[in-house]
Amino acid sequence: MDLGLSGMNVLVTGGSKGIGRHCVDIFAAEGANVAFCARNAEEVAAAETALSGSLGLIKGTSVDVSDKGALEAWVAGSAASMGGIDILVANVSALALGDDEAAWEAGFATDMMHTVRLVNAALPQLEKSAAGSICAVSSVSGREADFTGPAYGAFKAALVHYMQRMALELAPKMIRCNTVSPGNTYFKGGVWENVEQNNPELFARALALNPTGRMGRPDEVARAVVFLSSPASSFTTGTNLVVDGALTRGIQL
Repeated sequence: MDLGLSGMNVLVTGGSKGIGRHCVDIFAAEGANVAFCARNAEEVAAAETALSGSLGLIKGTSVDVSDKGALEAWVAGSAASMGGIDILVANVSALALGDDEAAWEAGFATDMMHTVRLVNAALPQLEKSAAGSICAVSSVSGREADFTGPAYGAFKAALVHYMQRMALELAPKMIRCNTVSPGNTYFKGGVWENVEQNNPELFARALALNPTGRMGRPDEVARAVVFLSSPASSFTTGTNLVVDGALTRGIQL
């Protein structure tokens, strides 16, 4: 299937590893120009180097997305260098799994406000696009109470609400807004590898909840993000796509 992404300009936050990195890889393979950011400068440089042979322009930048000025400057600079913005993917999470005020503050600043500020900063460019699209990466922890902390789940749920509200408001401008909610996703350097190594009891308990007998891979989630974001999914907006291998039991009506 041709996703219609060739020549489109895409921004991805948290694009140096995991789900975000695979989003960058797939967008690039489809011929899109991709600007991505992440906080770790070395990981950003390594990802940019690995993608240097892509069809489109690939540019990585070290950005702390909880810094409003830095995030807005990155969006403006990316739009200028690529000649506009067609697609946004808000992927960064503080992964604040605790049950204290610090977790709430981190989740609000990173998960929630980075998404809101990203959208606000890019909106003038998206309005000029013939295929404007926004996709936020949420989590199944926003669908049900689980073993993560209350702040993490609350902000992941808030992202779904925010995107569905924006889908309604931006539909007349032909800008689509969706979320993808992954289940447990395992990759090298990710949170679940850390849990496996440092809290094997929790890892075993989490793994046992997956009916497929395994956790998801980041590329499996990234394909969903890229498809929802692409012109091939042109009439899909206000949707929360759950990619969890039947992990969650709730019925999404």
